[in-house]
Amino acid sequence: MTMTKSIVTPFTSTGREKIESVSPDIPAEPRRTLPPGYIHLGVAKEIVPTLRDFGLDPDPIIREAGLNPLLFDDGANVIPHAALGRLLTLSVARTKCPHFGLLVGRRATILSLGMVGRLMQHSETVGDALRALVSNLSIQNRGAVPSLNISQGMALFTYLVYQSDAESADQISDGAIAVTVNAMRALCGSDWKPAEVLLPRATPTDLEPYRRHYRAPVRFNQEIAAIVFPACDLNLRIAGADSVVRALLEERLEQMKGDPGSEFSDDIRRLLRTRLTSHHCSADDIADLLAMHRRTLSRRLKDGGMGYRAIANEVRFEIARQLLQDTQVPLGQIAAALGYSEASAFTRAFRRWSGRTPKAWRGDGHSN
Repeated sequence: MTMTKSIVTPFTSTGREKIESVSPDIPAEPRRTLPPGYIHLGVAKEIVPTLRDFGLDPDPIIREAGLNPLLFDDGANVIPHAALGRLLTLSVARTKCPHFGLLVGRRATILSLGMVGRLMQHSETVGDALRALVSNLSIQNRGAVPSLNISQGMALFTYLVYQSDAESADQISDGAIAVTVNAMRALCGSDWKPAEVLLPRATPTDLEPYRRHYRAPVRFNQEIAAIVFPACDLNLRIAGADSVVRALLEERLEQMKGDPGSEFSDDIRRLLRTRLTSHHCSADDIADLLAMHRRTLSRRLKDGGMGYRAIANEVRFEIARQLLQDTQVPLGQIAAALGYSEASAFTRAFRRWSGRTPKAWRGDGHSN
């Protein structure tokens, strides 16, 4: 097996640049904006104790994924999102546990979300906390994107992996939804439970771990990873929230967002990942959403070396691969979700992207 080079970044424990803490409620964080495709360990730090729960030494598995085990000493360290996927793939294989990602997320807490989790704790309401998560997660995770929508009295919080060729997207989604439910219980009380949970993965043989954690109906083979709950929960006030700490955290997060290095094309890719399956997503639609002229959008994307259509098709291909690999969602349903009027049009597009039909790709060793 080919070993990739161990990843050590300017954010790691050697010479790490940190923001000096001015309050015990405000954790130290790196000043620099994350590059696309990288994440702070955060929740993933729980992979180590989860592997130990199975009686395994995590260090050889971490090294096989191309990472330095010392990185897992600090949740603020940064790794490529692709390396996280590879590590989860290896962890599932070594433990023979198909719900390993759920176990990782179940161990994590709202503080595993770093500065964003702390801001959630000090938000005025649960709705403010979730909107803070949606607005700021990109500071700590450039491999996935959350969103919050309200319809017919229900709130839908979604978490979507958008990095191309991401391994174990189902495990990553499992962990993210599990820790989000933990965060909601930290804000609303330990008895809180969603109305239902949606997961983009094939139905597992053992449903009990999911039922035990969520205490709610879980629907598999879905197009998105999401928790659904009454919208009135968004109005719940958060006990112990401190407006002064909140203001400091918001200021610090805004400073981090303003740092150079954030790529416009990656921001568009993140936006498309949340909207392609449920909204109109023409270039004009996205330009209107961003309050800019269509030509401005095109020019900024061209400066980054990619056009809007190429990015949109890349995101469609990513979504299609994830649904084909991790679920048994019918091809016609995938085609409709991606905006194709007919399954045949989706099949032609997928053949252009991959050289194979969706049916052949799913049956050629890419599905669970």
